[in-house]
Amino acid sequence: MKHLTKTMLLVAALAASACTNAGRFDNGPGAGGGAGAGIGSDIIPGSANDPTSTAYFQQTVGDRVLFAVDQSTLSPEAQFTLDGQAQWLITNTDYLAVIEGHADEQGTREYNLALGARRANAVMEYLVARGVPSSRLKFVSYGKERPIEVCSEESCYAKNRRAVTIISAGGLTG
Repeated sequence: MKHLTKTMLLVAALAASACTNAGRFDNGPGAGGGAGAGIGSDIIPGSANDPTSTAYFQQTVGDRVLFAVDQSTLSPEAQFTLDGQAQWLITNTDYLAVIEGHADEQGTREYNLALGARRANAVMEYLVARGVPSSRLKFVSYGKERPIEVCSEESCYAKNRRAVTIISAGGLTG
């Protein structure tokens, strides 16, 4: 019981001492020179402002490109996004990518699976042409099976005609 009491007192003392330095985060007025100061101090590892994170890839670079009706041709906007994806993948060599091809709900299941495959393949070929090793890329088609919007309006269809680049660490399987 003596050890438990001493341990509890030690933990309480450490907790109290941790709360006594109000400027410990160097973010108050007149703060400077501490551990959080300087270039890059706003980067939180793994967050959307960390250029090496998947969150950054998704939100800043962009993880998806959209297509016109019945098309697998990359628009200038799609090429701009894919240029960013290629640069990110070249810089962050520990990551692999699976490109998902999708279609809207119009047409047969078979047609949309083939269209999704053409879209995903177009993205993969573009990334390879920009210097991403093909060994780090794989593609899959979901056709119309995984919509992000469900309604019978063009605004929904347009969001579902897409290719999405999913980033993962480690080896590709299958």
